[in-house]
Amino acid sequence: MRHNIRIIYLFIYNLLQFCGHSWIFSNMTARFFSFGEVALADTFYSIGVVMSFCQLLSVLELCHILDGIENSWLLPRFLQVLERNVLLFVVIASQEEVQSKYIVCVLFYLWSMLDLLKYPYDLLSLISTPFYTIAWIRHTLCIPLYPLAILAEVVTIYQSLPYFETLGTFSFELMFPVPLFIHFTYVLQFYMPVLAIGGGIHVSNLLLERSQHLGDYNKEKKNN
Repeated sequence: MRHNIRIIYLFIYNLLQFCGHSWIFSNMTARFFSFGEVALADTFYSIGVVMSFCQLLSVLELCHILDGIENSWLLPRFLQVLERNVLLFVVIASQEEVQSKYIVCVLFYLWSMLDLLKYPYDLLSLISTPFYTIAWIRHTLCIPLYPLAILAEVVTIYQSLPYFETLGTFSFELMFPVPLFIHFTYVLQFYMPVLAIGGGIHVSNLLLERSQHLGDYNKEKKNN
């Protein structure tokens, strides 16, 4: 009974994420063909609420792994969830000037493409074993897309630095043990190489997952 409840819960969760990112991707595409470059600058205002909901919802995936209802590595998933939420809520949502940058549209496209590879596959895996072609697409296409997403995240942070420097957003002064003013721009500059390192860890994990999952399909073929 408990196992069935977990399956139903995971099915609903993956379905919500799939519907959300399908809406994001199709809406962005339709707006681009309808309004051209204007739609690129208006991406956050039209898509931001749904994207924020999907990214906040993804925090539950850490609970899935800790609870054992999802078989995956915690560290790579934690890094992915952290980097996206930091980018979305700290860097983009806090600066109106950044929200109108074209790179935000590119970033949202890459995020939605990655998740449109992930969630339908996870949804099918709950029902039955996906076909080899579906598994190959899911575990292969995400490998080049993920570094591109990391690059877009780094560019987004880089383009946001002048605004954080000018406005002093999130900068603060520590009075203990000695007075020290913390510039948030320095924190972001330090975060960029950390983001790249985290991306490398996740790509390594994706390569390992691809080898394991596609290897299982090849073993089944040999046994048959």
